[in-house]
Amino acid sequence: MKFTLQHNDPHSDARAGKIETDHGSIETPIFMPVGTAGTVKGIHFQELHDDINAQIILGNTYHLYLRPTTKVLEKAGGLHQFIGWDKPILTDSGGYQVYSLSGMRKIKEEGVTFRSHIDGSKHFFSPETAIDIQRSIGGDIIMAFDECTPYPCDYHYAKRSIAMTHRWLKRCCDHFDAQEGLYGYQQTLFPIVQGSTYKDLRVESAKVIRDFDREANAIGGLSVGEPAPEMYEMTAIVNEVLPKEKPRYLMGVGTPSNILECIALGVDMFDCVLPSRNARHGLVYTANGYMNMKNAKWREDFSAIDEHGPCATSRTHTKAYLHHLFRTKEMLGMQLATLQNLSFYLWLVGEARKHIIAGDYATWKKEMVERVERKM
Repeated sequence: MKFTLQHNDPHSDARAGKIETDHGSIETPIFMPVGTAGTVKGIHFQELHDDINAQIILGNTYHLYLRPTTKVLEKAGGLHQFIGWDKPILTDSGGYQVYSLSGMRKIKEEGVTFRSHIDGSKHFFSPETAIDIQRSIGGDIIMAFDECTPYPCDYHYAKRSIAMTHRWLKRCCDHFDAQEGLYGYQQTLFPIVQGSTYKDLRVESAKVIRDFDREANAIGGLSVGEPAPEMYEMTAIVNEVLPKEKPRYLMGVGTPSNILECIALGVDMFDCVLPSRNARHGLVYTANGYMNMKNAKWREDFSAIDEHGPCATSRTHTKAYLHHLFRTKEMLGMQLATLQNLSFYLWLVGEARKHIIAGDYATWKKEMVERVERKM
């Protein structure tokens, strides 16, 4: 993987760059739609590829390991072949999903024993098996196995946790470097900074991760319930330590305003389930604010869902029609809302890139944050 830093905003830490992988290039800042089990819920791959122009998507190690299983994925030739996607894929390590199974897992130095949410069967993830599974899935970018601490988190627990995460990272790197990928293209391993919302622990973790000198770095353990100002503070602290010449990926973030603020702090890559998950519940994002399409106020509103938005479908169909689809529980409502939301998110980071290059990102960001936070 190669990263080229192309532009820096003169009035913030926002940057524009380009990541090159064997499955294509990614212009940063970028948002990655989440394709948990080999599909971005509610949208067809042709729309994802052509209409939204997603440059990279995310796959989930925990879910893909359970279904369809690595055996099936290897027989298919990897996830790209299995789902018919020819652009880059990032896979998480499964650490966050295991963290979310708080009542069904046990964490030890060797790794994590957990029970499947599907059938209760017992499984074990270690740093080494997490790498092996991601090799089988075949992501262009794969993540180190870490422990994601909850919020709030006791300081001493968080300190012990980052120490173990760093030991696990060494095992991940050793195992990754000792083997080749299965499908003939390069994979890149991202380490993950942890440390909860404690400044000294975040700095310590960022320094350790920096010294591993991998091609890029990720920031984990945020957007897990902490107030947004704390998320921004931790992100800024970490980015002061992480090398500027390498991509920075803030995991699991977030709302449109979260993304805009964190771009200003020097983050290059984002992913989040919000645009697709909220779409399925009728929440639609636009450049002029967000709206709940189930509300009766839209019943006779025959203006376009997003009249000046990036999605042609949303410029064609009306708010009244989308309201009707949700009220009658038609699947098309969720599909149209998902198409709108992902189009908007990709448009938003694309516009951010343009304004970074133009040198006026800080001014534009201030205006856009106010707009996207409006409830319509």
